[in-house]
Amino acid sequence: MPGFTLPRALRTTRITRTHKISAAVVASASCAAALALTAAPGNAETTAAQAPAGVKPVSANGLPLTAKDRADDGAKDRQVASSLTAGLKVTAVAKQGHTAKQAADRSADRKVIAAPKAAPKAAPKAAPKRYADNLDGWIRESLDIMKAKRIPGSYEGLHRNIMRESSGNPNAVNNWDINAINGIPSKGLLQVIQPTFNTYHVAGTPHKLTDPVANITAAANYAAHRYGSIDNVNSAY
Repeated sequence: MPGFTLPRALRTTRITRTHKISAAVVASASCAAALALTAAPGNAETTAAQAPAGVKPVSANGLPLTAKDRADDGAKDRQVASSLTAGLKVTAVAKQGHTAKQAADRSADRKVIAAPKAAPKAAPKAAPKRYADNLDGWIRESLDIMKAKRIPGSYEGLHRNIMRESSGNPNAVNNWDINAINGIPSKGLLQVIQPTFNTYHVAGTPHKLTDPVANITAAANYAAHRYGSIDNVNSAY
C-alpha cells in the first residue's frame, strides 16, 4: 500500500529470519565442501564455487560470495591440504626412522647371540704332592696310594711292622730263614719275598722289590688279603 511502512519490530523479525536461512545455507555448503575434501584429499582446489547446483554460495554474513572471498577460500583450502600433506610426510618419516631403528636393534641382537662363547678356562692342575725321602715320607706316600686303591692300613700299623722286620732299612735282606734256604730271601722294609711281591704289587709303584714305597704297599696289600689289614699283623707273616 503506497506510503505504508512496516513497523520497526516487523522489519527486524524479517531480517533475522533471512539471516537464519542464510546461515543454514552456509552450513549446508560447508558440510558439502568438507565431505568433498574428505572423499578426495588430492583435489585441494575445491571451493565454495563448486557447491551443489541450486545452492548459491554466500559468505558468513549472508551476502553473496565475491571473487576475493572465493580466492581466500581457495587459499585456505590449499593451506589445509598442504598442512595435511606435511603431517602425512612427517608421520611417514617418523615411522620409517622407527622401523630402521627396530631393524638395527634386531641386527645387533643377532650379532650378540651369534658371538661365540669364550671357552671356559681349565682349572689349574694341582702341583704333585711331595714326600720326604725318608721312612716317614715313604709311609705317607704309601698310605695315599693305599687310600686310592682302598687298601686298609694305618701309619701306626705300617711303622710298627717295618721297625720289627727291617729297623727301617729299605735294603735289608734275610739270609738265614727258610725263604733264604729256598733261594728267595725276604727283602726290603717289610721283608717281602719276590713271588709275594709279584702277586700283590700295586700299580703306580715301581716294579722293584726293594723300592721303599713299592715294598710297603705290596706288603700292605698282601696283609689285607690274608689278615684283613697290616694293622692286624704283630709278628712274622
